[in-house]
Amino acid sequence: MTLLETDRPTLDLQDIVESAAAALEGAPTLEVIRWAVATFGDRICLTSSMSDAALIHLVSKVKPGIDVLFVDTGYHFAETVGTRDAVEAVYPVNVINVTPSRTVEEQEAALGPRLYGRNPDLCCHLRKVEPLGRALEGYMAWFSGIRRDETASRRDRRVVEWDRKRGMVKVNPILGWTQEDMDNYIEDNGVLVNPLHYDGYPSIGCAPCTRPVAPGEDPRSGRWAGMGKTECGIHL
Repeated sequence: MTLLETDRPTLDLQDIVESAAAALEGAPTLEVIRWAVATFGDRICLTSSMSDAALIHLVSKVKPGIDVLFVDTGYHFAETVGTRDAVEAVYPVNVINVTPSRTVEEQEAALGPRLYGRNPDLCCHLRKVEPLGRALEGYMAWFSGIRRDETASRRDRRVVEWDRKRGMVKVNPILGWTQEDMDNYIEDNGVLVNPLHYDGYPSIGCAPCTRPVAPGEDPRSGRWAGMGKTECGIHL
């Protein structure tokens, strides 16, 4: 049983968010994860872009068998799909492949080719945001791997948040980690990493909208380069 089932069945989720966000700010990552698992049980999942498996490694230590949602946009690098398959084979998790309502071919037939270049916001919405929203409907909470040091829009995020768009709780256990923290954890624990990281891709999205980054450039400058876009919309 979870805390929601045993303590206050009608407890407002937003009340949980407010108290937990204050109590867990600055708490160790595993403490945040344990709180979330104790609170939501099987009604919490984890999302991953398969850039690396650090959060998967962390969460699966507390909750083996957790659902890991991967949004398969149809535009991913082969290395990203390979990382997904490796994660499924190596870690004690249940990888769920989430797909858009239309295939790439169906989308192009309806909206024209290369929508990602003409209207990247719409393409991201159709191939990432909307499918993930559908997949999350069966849960009360989800783990996200966002970090404050990644973009300006993430600097004021909280470890536990109310996801107003989806009407659920969002838990960000590694929000305060730096890139150095991430690199050290991956090295110390032998965590699976998308091989594109070693080819100059510090931030990995869909293949048509992601380029390598030169030394000294912002790590996310290779995402939607020249489009004035920094987020796909999932975390906005």
